[in-house]
Amino acid sequence: MNKEQLDAYKEFAKNKLGINFSDINLLITALTHRSYVNEHKKTAVEHNERLEFLGDAVLELVTSDFLFKNYDQPEGIMTSWRAALVNTESNAASGEKLGYGPLVRLSRGEKNGSERAHHVIMADCYEAIIGAIYLDKGYGVAEKFIHDNTLTKIDEILENESWRDSKSYLQELAQRIDGVTPVYRVMKEEGPDHDKVFTLGVYINENLKATATGHSKQEAQVKAASEAIRKYKKEHPDKTAPQDAKRKTRA
Repeated sequence: MNKEQLDAYKEFAKNKLGINFSDINLLITALTHRSYVNEHKKTAVEHNERLEFLGDAVLELVTSDFLFKNYDQPEGIMTSWRAALVNTESNAASGEKLGYGPLVRLSRGEKNGSERAHHVIMADCYEAIIGAIYLDKGYGVAEKFIHDNTLTKIDEILENESWRDSKSYLQELAQRIDGVTPVYRVMKEEGPDHDKVFTLGVYINENLKATATGHSKQEAQVKAASEAIRKYKKEHPDKTAPQDAKRKTRA
């Protein structure tokens, strides 16, 4: 890696992450995909999977600690909140916002990969960056980074109720409001077997409520259910208002 490339990582760390790494190689490793190492065996020796493993644990601990200290809710509900905060979609969105995509080191094949694969890589790198910060700066700095980039989403998650299982919640709403159970139907299948795309519709009383696409029927069903929930909330705000999740009061 030449000086210009190295400076790009240092500048990103300082300006986007707010961190001056003592060992910038930790950040570089965090943004190195396994495929890059396989393609550059003479110049790259370590990929980000070990840092991802560590960062995942730190992310889950900080998130669990935050929820436990700030909300008086049962285990099951807090587990669902945590899952919504630290899932692939959330982590990938955090990565996109930070903007480290151009710095991720990938093989030529992975650079031309699917949008779904890119999504997963961005999420994995986010966890690896947390691992790198934890090793370089300690728990406190890693905790602040997670607060700034993950835990700020909690209010939106609670407001939108995106922490709930979409299909179960839609069934609850449909039965409560319309007295029926949602029905999912495949409307279209496209693409080769290894990368097929399904378009599904969810029907309420035989009326099409929402449609969505996904690389599996389950994925499309979840997306369609989420869209149907959004429509229910717009059409029946009085019957779909989220429960107030108040934070613990400090003495």
